[in-house]
Amino acid sequence: MATPSMPRSFLQVAATDEIAPPLRVVQIEGLVILKIIKHCKDHSPSLVTGQLLGLDVGSVLEVTNCFPFPMREEDEEIEADGANYQLEMMRCLREVNVDNNTVGWYQSTLLGSFQTVELIETFMNYQENIRRCVCIIYDPSRSDQGVLALKALKLSDSFMELYRSNNFTGEKLREKNLSWVDIFEEIPIKVSNSALISAFMTELEPDTPVAQCDYDRLQLSTSSLMERNMEFLIECMDDLSVEQQKFQFYYRSLSRQQAQQQAWLQKRRSENMARKAAGEEPLPEEDPSNPIFKPLPEPSRLESFLITNQISTYCNQINGVSGQSFNKLYLMKALHEED
Repeated sequence: MATPSMPRSFLQVAATDEIAPPLRVVQIEGLVILKIIKHCKDHSPSLVTGQLLGLDVGSVLEVTNCFPFPMREEDEEIEADGANYQLEMMRCLREVNVDNNTVGWYQSTLLGSFQTVELIETFMNYQENIRRCVCIIYDPSRSDQGVLALKALKLSDSFMELYRSNNFTGEKLREKNLSWVDIFEEIPIKVSNSALISAFMTELEPDTPVAQCDYDRLQLSTSSLMERNMEFLIECMDDLSVEQQKFQFYYRSLSRQQAQQQAWLQKRRSENMARKAAGEEPLPEEDPSNPIFKPLPEPSRLESFLITNQISTYCNQINGVSGQSFNKLYLMKALHEED
């Protein structure tokens, strides 16, 4: 006769069920998005950051509150004050019974230029204390064009494993089957509002079906945005060319070293043949003390991966802006022909 299973407490479930389901949705309250937009726009074009607070519930990461960080300075005393400010904010939120669990951070960007080593290092620092965290990226410059440029990012598990080993050689990347598109994972964002807020927004909705932002989307001039994207794209191409030159120099040095090794081995084998003919002991064919047998360090491919990722972002933005511009021009052409 089977014995009935005893119900487990929450602590027992948390202790045994260590494998969490994959993160599928980041659910953000509308008030949090408004706070992020206001903070980023008030300090634009300077880049700002802030803390995200909420709950990790199964496959959904709920973001229920946020607060801004002070502007970053190089002075160590000011950085210490910033850390104390964060702790004080968390304490105050806990006292008023507001969610004070850290689930990540948000930051502003300029035309999508956020794929940096600093962002990866920040992710890794958060991962030491938080199992799952996200970074909300907001781009005020793109949002001015009538698009809510808001995305949630996290590092892929395979990339984090490779980053901990600090081994970004070509052989290791091929072994892990990792490419530049596997660094970041974009998580879908779901905006959530309470029923009271939704009713209040309905009351505030104007009677006219067309708002000013709808007219802003009809602007034909996108040259400034295209020019800045092209400028950043050219800079990234120059940086990628510098990285490629590093690899070319490495492979030239490696070929030169291999040729020197073959010449040294050929000479040592000739000496051993002569020593055998003279009845002497042959010399070893490997000499670790010889500098030509010292392995050359292969340059890391992380920087080139990030630059390639950034180039892809700029190309997608240029493609999107140019496509919208062509649609507007064809629309205006059709309207003029009807007149």
